Amino acid sequence: MEEMEEELKCPVCGSFYREPIILPCSHNICQACARNILVQTPESESPQSRRASGSGVSDYDYLDLDKMSLYSEADSGYGSYGGFASAPTTPCQKSPNGVRVFPPAMPPPATHLSPALAPVPRNSCITCPQCHRSLILDDRGLRGFPKNRVLEGVIDRYQQSKAAALKCQLCEKAPKEATVMCEQCDVFYCDPCRLRCHPPRGPLAKHRLVPPAQGRVSRRLSPRKVSTCTDHELENHSMYCVQCKMPVCYQCLEEGKHSSHEVKALGAMWKLHKSQLSQALNGLSDRAKEAKEFLVQLRNMVQQIQENSVEFEACLVAQCDALIDALNRRKAQLLARVNKEHEHKLKVVRDQISHCTVKLRQTTGLMEYCLEVIKENDPSGFLQISDALIRRVHLTEDQWGKGTLTPRMTTDFDLSLDNSPLLQSIHQLDFVQMKIPATPILQLEECCTHNNSATLSWKQPPLSTVPAEGYILELDDGNGGQFREVYVGKETMCTVDGLHFNSTYNARIKAFNKTGVSQYSKTLVLQTSEDTDSEEQTVPFPVPSERLPLRRMSPFSSTLNLQPSFPRRSYFDFRSSPHQLSLHSSLQSLNAPGCNFETQPAPYSQLVDIKKLLAVAWFAFDPGSAHCDIIFSNDNLTVTCSSYDDRVVLGKTGFSKGVHYWELTVDRYDNHPDPAFGVARNNVMKDVMLGKDDKAWAMYVDNNRSWFMHNNSHTNRTEGGITKGATIGVLLDLNRKTLTFFINDEQQGPIAFENVEGLFFPAVSLNRNVQVTLHTGLPVPDCYSSRASIA
Repeated sequence: MEEMEEELKCPVCGSFYREPIILPCSHNICQACARNILVQTPESESPQSRRASGSGVSDYDYLDLDKMSLYSEADSGYGSYGGFASAPTTPCQKSPNGVRVFPPAMPPPATHLSPALAPVPRNSCITCPQCHRSLILDDRGLRGFPKNRVLEGVIDRYQQSKAAALKCQLCEKAPKEATVMCEQCDVFYCDPCRLRCHPPRGPLAKHRLVPPAQGRVSRRLSPRKVSTCTDHELENHSMYCVQCKMPVCYQCLEEGKHSSHEVKALGAMWKLHKSQLSQALNGLSDRAKEAKEFLVQLRNMVQQIQENSVEFEACLVAQCDALIDALNRRKAQLLARVNKEHEHKLKVVRDQISHCTVKLRQTTGLMEYCLEVIKENDPSGFLQISDALIRRVHLTEDQWGKGTLTPRMTTDFDLSLDNSPLLQSIHQLDFVQMKIPATPILQLEECCTHNNSATLSWKQPPLSTVPAEGYILELDDGNGGQFREVYVGKETMCTVDGLHFNSTYNARIKAFNKTGVSQYSKTLVLQTSEDTDSEEQTVPFPVPSERLPLRRMSPFSSTLNLQPSFPRRSYFDFRSSPHQLSLHSSLQSLNAPGCNFETQPAPYSQLVDIKKLLAVAWFAFDPGSAHCDIIFSNDNLTVTCSSYDDRVVLGKTGFSKGVHYWELTVDRYDNHPDPAFGVARNNVMKDVMLGKDDKAWAMYVDNNRSWFMHNNSHTNRTEGGITKGATIGVLLDLNRKTLTFFINDEQQGPIAFENVEGLFFPAVSLNRNVQVTLHTGLPVPDCYSSRASIA
């Protein structure tokens, strides 16, 4: 109830409403306060002058002025209603509750009439103290505004409920507590006032006196005053005008003031408006409930902020203390080094002092002995020892030669503490944005290359507290061009296939979440295998079996699938451009069992020497891309088929650059089928003979002859077939864009295909009557090498 008190107070006097009237803007004001804030307007602004000028404004048009009002945006405190001029500007004041009000231009004339009956100055204007809308009064003055009986009743009930002890209503100074209430007079009396003003004799003897509490109850239960019409004070409201939005009496209807208006029963409209108000209150109640919940949330946030502040402050203090502890430990280490240097210097100087003291004592003794010998007067005795003494003196003098009397140690400490990096780090010590994930760290021990494939692995920093939703891996084109995205996802390991041989790629990684993207990691420089004739076997690189790399079949395609990692070897350069940091991985031993890699500083030129030790184009058949009828054995180097129909199997490695040669040995052949050998795209048809579509370039052969086939076109029939034990060689020269075939080390026909470009995978098609074994990492045939050199 106390929260409602502000709604029950007049914006002008700041007290509870007394005889409140309803302004057209729907705000309320005391009738006496309304008279106090009236101001006069010029004669030309009066309603009579407007009617005389033909404006056609009715006496009751003020009832619809709330619909037509135009609020002034100026800070004058005045507005105007459409069709009416605004009131003259008058300096505004503030009421006790802070609302601006407008005093009258002159004090109201003294009158003995009540405020309701006192005459209103001619051409008066009233301005709402809450919304500051102005209205010029008509001839009826303040009587033209309806009284708010409901508000009076609410105030009365509020005051009654607020008064814990009923007071006497006739005490002049300090009201005493009432003892009785007269039901007929409707007045509360204390005992002195009852004896003085309500004696129990005469006409008042018949009045019924009841206790105050009972009187308050009977007052509440007594029928309320029925509101009367403002124009006809003897008539009660019985109908409701919908257009004017006001109750009217029967006489108003008889006079025809609302003849063209829609009029409804007062009780029906009372119930309808009560229902509408209840519905509106439901929405307002929901908003109030949300506001209370929001305030609870804000209070919880205040508490949480305080708790987080304490926790964060403790964490900050702990981190700074850890830095101080680390600095103290380093200080102790440096002091230990200084003490060690100090002890060393003292030892050297003290040893030199001891040595010099002994020598000086010996020299002094020799000198004293020689002086005594010189005092000898026997010439023959002197000459017997003089030569020996002279030699001893010269020898002792020589021992005090150059450097003997020079300090072996300086007093200066040749130690200079370089604290500039630490001071710079301390000055740069600052808070970081915790919403964006930290920069990922590339794991060098798990990054490697194999032939023309590269595997990269990364992780979040150990102390990172912001989770990353995914990672973006970027590679350049191998020629120092722009970076391109090759992988976006949640995995932390990715293998990129189909890179160029003998090329250097730059790779970098960054993390992202809903807030944003982190900084790029340091750049990793990867070197793919060089096209050499070395037959060195693949160097295995251990990778945890539970971490399977995400394999991308080509550097910038969208085909992704998970496959187990394969043996690989690594040589790469790890750079950080801002700090010129270089870390290189070198081969510790190619032949030692369980060999691994160590990170050692080395010049960039060493990469060339390391990569020349490695073989190229070592690959096997790929079970992941083969037809389901293909049967693998011998570590995926030998294949056959379980079907009589031709089925295609591809190699694991794709080629887009360089010269590559591999051979296939026929292990089983019954002279009937036509196996096909060649190269194909990754999306070649797997259930037909190789070369039937435009994704494969092949040579198919029987026991007597061979043909070249591409896009189901047969060309260049050549005599000479295969038998069990025969060898078929495939030479893919992407430098000259040619494909050539060999049978038993002899070229089979002319160059099979020319102008071949793109990414190619070794391919074979066979059925159950044929079994072949793959041999890779082979040198180019001599006959082709000689022709190529001549060309």
